[in-house]
Amino acid sequence: MTVKQTAGRDNLGKLAPQFAALNDDVLFGEVWSRESALSLHDRSMITIACLMTSGDFPQLKAHFKMGKDHGISKDEAVEIVTHLAFYAGWPKNLFKIFLRVISRKRE
Repeated sequence: MTVKQTAGRDNLGKLAPQFAALNDDVLFGEVWSRESALSLHDRSMITIACLMTSGDFPQLKAHFKMGKDHGISKDEAVEIVTHLAFYAGWPKNLFKIFLRVISRKRE
């Protein structure tokens, strides 16, 4: 059963009705419904990975819930976070820490 997405209209319908319609009808309506190309489970895993690597944490909570609804298990969710920590978390943060340490030594 397909669930009609209305988050765009619910949150932005009055302010930006065209954007809300595109969000709900194109992104969640047309793109997410192409299950013959990619399952909802796999789309959710990809979306969660994208949101984590870009730091879009407010959206992440909703997409983890959506992922659960699309069959992502708790073990898979933990594995996504663990795997991405090595590619998206540590490299970005270790470089920032390195720069702070170097700049303090120069002072």
